Amino acid sequence: MRPKVSRAAPADEVDETQAMRLALRLARRAYGQTSPNPLVGAVLVHGGRVIGQGWHHRAGQPHAEVEALRDAARRGLSPHGATLFVTLEPCSTFGRTPPCTDAILAAGIRKVVVAATDPNPAHAGRGLGLLRSQGIEVTSGLLAAESARMNEPFDHWIVHRTPFVTVKAAMTLDGKIATADGRSKWITGERSRAHGQRLRRGSDAILVGIGTVLADDPSLTVRSGPGSKFQGRELRRLVLDTRARTPLTAKLVTDGSAGSTTIFVGQRAAKKRVAALSKRVRVVVVPEKDGHIDLGWLLPVLGLEGVTSLLVEGGGEVNAAFLLGGFAHRVAFFYAPMVLGGTDALRGVAGTGARSLAEAPTLVAPEWRRFGPDLFMTARVASPSAIAP
Repeated sequence: MRPKVSRAAPADEVDETQAMRLALRLARRAYGQTSPNPLVGAVLVHGGRVIGQGWHHRAGQPHAEVEALRDAARRGLSPHGATLFVTLEPCSTFGRTPPCTDAILAAGIRKVVVAATDPNPAHAGRGLGLLRSQGIEVTSGLLAAESARMNEPFDHWIVHRTPFVTVKAAMTLDGKIATADGRSKWITGERSRAHGQRLRRGSDAILVGIGTVLADDPSLTVRSGPGSKFQGRELRRLVLDTRARTPLTAKLVTDGSAGSTTIFVGQRAAKKRVAALSKRVRVVVVPEKDGHIDLGWLLPVLGLEGVTSLLVEGGGEVNAAFLLGGFAHRVAFFYAPMVLGGTDALRGVAGTGARSLAEAPTLVAPEWRRFGPDLFMTARVASPSAIAP
C-alpha cells in the first residue's frame, strides 16, 4: 500500500509538512542499508496529489529523487510542473551515480522543497544554488532537524571522517551490567533486546573489548538475519585486544562471519598469538596509549575504511574509555527495574572516573522510551571530543 498525503488542502495545493513527513518515512525504509550514503526520501506532488515517491535503497543505486521520477513514469504521470519534496539537498556532482540536479532539470520540475542542506561544507548549498540559477523555486529547512537526526552518523562522518560513536549498555537501576561473577543474561527484557538488535542494524560496525570476549564469547550478529548480514550489508565486528588474548575457539574467530572480524592488538602483543589469530581473522597491530589501544589513532582509521557509525557494546572499561576519553557522541542506555548493589558487581561505566564534575561528560537532549518494564534513554554526549567537535 502506498503512503498518501492528506487531501485536506485545495486540489492544486498540498500540505508541505505532510509531504515532507512522507518523504522522511520513505527514507527510513532503508534504515541500515545505505551506508556510507545517507538515508534520503523524495515525493513528487502535482495537482494536490502524490504522483511519484522513492527512497535511496543502498550505495551505488539510484538516489531518492531519481526513484521518485521513475515511480511517476511507471504510473504514466508527467513530473513537468510538479513540486519535489526531498529530505536532503540534491547532489550536484558525479559520484557513483549522475547528479540528481541534472535529473530534476530534465524533468521540468517547478519547485523543490528540501529539508536539510548537504552537511559537507564543500557542497552545502551548491545543488540548491544550481537549481535556483535555472529558474526553479527552491526552499529549504522544512523539518530539517528531523532529517539531520535521521542522518546523524552520516553528517558527522562526512564532515570529520571519523565514525559517529554510540555507547550502548543494558544496566540495572544502580548502573550495573553484571553480577560480580559476570552473569548478565538477562538484565533487560526481550523488547529491549530487540531494540538493541535494531541499533546494530543501523550501525556499520560493533566494537567490544577483550573482557567481553572472554566473559561472554559473543557472536555480535544481527539476529534477525543470516549470520551478521542485514539485507546484504555485513556488520563489521571489532575487538580491542591489546595482548592478543582472544581464544582461537571464540565465535568471532570460528563462525561463518569470521571474515567480518578485526582484532586490534597492541605493539607488545605476543607474536605467536598474533600469527595464530591472523590465520583466522584480520589482525591489526596499532599504537598503544597508557597500556591500551590508542582510540585517537583508531577512529580516524575506521573512518577512512568507511565506518560511518560505530556501536560500542563493551564492558565498563571500554565504555569508560570512549565516554571519559571524549570519543563518544551518543549513549543508548537500557535500564531494567532491578538493583544489584555490591561493590564487586560490574559497572556500566568503570575506569578511574572523572576527576571533577566539570570534567564529567554531560548528556543533552535525552529521549526516554518504554520497552515493557524497561526504560531506554538516548542522548547526545556534550563533552570535548579528542577527535573532532
